[in-house]
Amino acid sequence: MIANIFFDIASAILLASAVMVISSRNPVHSVLFLILAFINAAVLFLMAGAEFLAMVLVIVYVGAVAVLFMFVVMMLDVDFVALREGVQRYAPVGLAVGVVLFGELAFVAVNWTIAPGATLLVLSPTPADVTNTVALGSLLYTKYIFLFQMSGAILLVSMIGAIVLTLRDRNRGKRQDVSAQHARVPADTMRMVNAKLGEGAKLPEPTEEAL
Repeated sequence: MIANIFFDIASAILLASAVMVISSRNPVHSVLFLILAFINAAVLFLMAGAEFLAMVLVIVYVGAVAVLFMFVVMMLDVDFVALREGVQRYAPVGLAVGVVLFGELAFVAVNWTIAPGATLLVLSPTPADVTNTVALGSLLYTKYIFLFQMSGAILLVSMIGAIVLTLRDRNRGKRQDVSAQHARVPADTMRMVNAKLGEGAKLPEPTEEAL
């Protein structure tokens, strides 16, 4: 009974947060509601017995992705008023895409059926000494190790590609010429001046080579 109450509360907060993510006018508020949605989704994962997915959702998405989104939104000087100016112009296209997506979801919901072997999987006994995290790690690093490594390689290539595409060569600072520094002699940078007592030392103007 208590578990059902917690499930209903977490589900209601999750749905409300998801709606506020796409309906909030302030992007910072949207990111905060997104973090709230992630936390409630992690609670649902914990109630379902998937503690590994719950921890990954909190650590990776809330601790890294959502916080990164917030810093990007708060630090970039984005004119959101100018971005919203073309919303009405593209509203019919967005409405048409939304209708198509809603129709596809309705088609999937109407024709959705439970697999014949799903009930047998629920009745299969689970070893008492194996936790959900251990079972998931054993399956991921044995049977699906090649697919797991392939997905990591794909993410690495995509990250490198994003860095290469967004990197710009900015000539804002002076570059160091090591060979020119080693070729310099003390006479180019140092002058000996014999200054008399009580008189100021008048230094000659530096040449271009010394500069």
